[in-house]
Amino acid sequence: MIKKIFVLIILFLFTHTIFAVPGVFLSHNSLTFAQAAELAVAASADFRHARSSLAVMEGAWRWGLREYFPKLSVNVSENDRLQQLGSDSFMKNYGITVDQLLFDGGRTSLSRRLERTEIDLTYARLNRMAGEIAELAISAYRKLLSSRAILEIKNTSLILLVEQRRILNEEVQLGLALPVDLAAADINLAGARLEIITLQLDLIEFEKQFAEILGLDALPELIEKVDINRSSVFSLSNALPVTAAAEASTNLAREQNPDLIEARFSITKRQAEYRLLRNSWIPTLRLSGSFGLSSQSYPLNRYNWAVGLIIDFSSPLFQNRFNAQAGGEIDSLTASIQNGLVLLPDPASGYGTQQARLALDLEREKYDTVFNQIGRVAANAVEKCTLMERRRLLAFEAAKIGMERCRIEELRLDLGHITRLRLMEILIEQTQREIAVVEAATALLEAERELERFLDLQPGELAGFARRHN
Repeated sequence: MIKKIFVLIILFLFTHTIFAVPGVFLSHNSLTFAQAAELAVAASADFRHARSSLAVMEGAWRWGLREYFPKLSVNVSENDRLQQLGSDSFMKNYGITVDQLLFDGGRTSLSRRLERTEIDLTYARLNRMAGEIAELAISAYRKLLSSRAILEIKNTSLILLVEQRRILNEEVQLGLALPVDLAAADINLAGARLEIITLQLDLIEFEKQFAEILGLDALPELIEKVDINRSSVFSLSNALPVTAAAEASTNLAREQNPDLIEARFSITKRQAEYRLLRNSWIPTLRLSGSFGLSSQSYPLNRYNWAVGLIIDFSSPLFQNRFNAQAGGEIDSLTASIQNGLVLLPDPASGYGTQQARLALDLEREKYDTVFNQIGRVAANAVEKCTLMERRRLLAFEAAKIGMERCRIEELRLDLGHITRLRLMEILIEQTQREIAVVEAATALLEAERELERFLDLQPGELAGFARRHN
């Protein structure tokens, strides 16, 4: 009987699908890994706020194109003067002014490029935030599945222990066993029940936390299951060798690893900052023009116009502004030249270029460090997957051997070589071995998911990656 029950346990664990490939909703009451990740991202208030902030940044950047177009202003004024002696005056002025940037050494373009780089960097961080939120949901999903599988194993084991305790009680009544054995069996049962209650309480808390992460009031049916018989995508039974997998992982990581992508954006940003400061000495040329109408009464019968060129030159040592303007009125022409020089406006700002250069060099060193580490980290991640596969195989083999031992110990019990209490202790040991198999299978999934995150792959895409590089 014990042998049959253990066979049913193993078959039950074998027939469960391991964290199936994410797909579409089977129904409104089902949930896959991919759907859990999407729900978690959608329910995150921090992510929604970050996405809204990014949309604001995008809108502001688009309106930055205004710097390339003329700036138009319209002025309307009326000055009335009433005098006790002399005639009163009622002056009315209507004017329009146009200011156009001609040349600024590319500072406006560099500034916009810097803003665009900052937006791209924010995009990368937003994607990374979404990945972290999704991974939190997937991890909670996986933890919940593992807890449910362990609880089921313990419940099945409890049924066996209760049956053995019942038989032991009959043996005590017949004088075939000692009452002290029955007391020890009761202690074992109490410990097993206490473990189950603890697991049930933890499971309830896990479910509440998972539902909170997803923004749901109640959890739907979890489609994904734990399968202790599923091997790693890098196991010896697959065609892709470990060395080839490490090399392929390294190449892919150097293309789309999130840390490396963010480092590239940071370098681009520092380059734009350095160029912007380095070109700050280039003069700025602006063209201005104005036209106005004035008179003491309507219709306005006087006009004036002016055209000017403004040159600004700024450096840490001196600041100069040159303004040349020519114009005219209805019966005259005007011309003016102005020049203003400020000595030593901000000598300390000269070090800004050097600081920007040092910041750029630091970002490049960080990128080189991460780039060189990619190969080692990828190889270690693949090796970890293979080690977790070995752990799963060893735990599974130990569970099979333990089941055979239980069968032998049951025969020994029938022959009178051991007591039923000893058989109960062996059953408890076998339960721990089966739990170890579930934990090993979960650890393998965690290792593979860690590699998927390192390669910026979605859950379940690692197997396809291995097939593509076969």
